Amino acid sequence: MSHKPMSHSLSLSVVLPAYNEAENIDRVIANAVDYLSDRQICYEIIVVNDGSTDATKAIVTALAAKNSQIRLINHPHNLGYGSALRTGFDQSVHEYIFLTDGDGQFDISDLDQFLPYIYNSQGQILSKIVIGYRAKRADVFVRSLNAWLYHQFIQLVLGIRAKDIDCAFKLFPRSIYKSIKPIKSDGALFSAEFLLKLQHLPIIELPVQHFPRKFGTATGANIKVILKMFWECWQLKKECHIQDSKPQIV
Repeated sequence: MSHKPMSHSLSLSVVLPAYNEAENIDRVIANAVDYLSDRQICYEIIVVNDGSTDATKAIVTALAAKNSQIRLINHPHNLGYGSALRTGFDQSVHEYIFLTDGDGQFDISDLDQFLPYIYNSQGQILSKIVIGYRAKRADVFVRSLNAWLYHQFIQLVLGIRAKDIDCAFKLFPRSIYKSIKPIKSDGALFSAEFLLKLQHLPIIELPVQHFPRKFGTATGANIKVILKMFWECWQLKKECHIQDSKPQIV
C-alpha cells in the first residue's frame, strides 16, 4: 500500500543560493516543487542567482514563468555566498525559512524528519530551529579536509559547537532570523555568524544525506573565499567580544 504524505499547515520559503548551477538548478527546483506539492505545504522557492555567468538565470526565469511560486532574484555580479543567503532570507515572506543549496548535494525529502519537531501534540506550529549535519560527507578528500580544518578553526575562535556549521540544510522561523539581523558576513562565514547569533536559543541537530556534486565546480576552496573568511572571522570576533559562549545544542 502506498503511503500518502501528510499535509501541513506550514508556510515555507525555500532559499536556494546559486552560482553557475545551470546543470543542477532545474533538477533541484523540480524536486523541491514535487516534494512541497505532495505535502500540500504553502511555499515559495527563492533562487538567488549570485552573478552567474552561465545559463542559471535563463533556466530559472523560464521555470518561474510557469510557476508563480518560483521567484528569481539576481545579483548583478558575484557578491558571495553570504550575500546570496542574506538576500534570500530578507526577501522571504513565509513563516519558516528553509535553506539548501542549488547544487543538488542534498535531498529535500530529508525535511520529513525535521517537520515533526516544529509541531506540538495538537498540531500547532512551534518556533523551533532545526539544522542538519552531513551523516557522511560525499566531497572529495581535499575539500573534506579543508572543511574539517575550517570547522576546527571556527570552533576554536568563535566557540561554536554545532556538528556541521556549514551544512546547507537548515529550517528556522523567519521571525527568529529577523530578530538576529543584521548578519554582516558576505562570504563563507555567514553560517557561522548565523549560528553564533542563535547561541541563546536551543538548536535541534539531525543527520541528513549528502551526495556527490554531479555537475559544476564548488567555489568554497577558492583562495579569495578563504582569505575573506579569515578577515570576516577576525572582524566578527572583535565586534562581538566573544568569550567562551556556546550555542545550546539539544
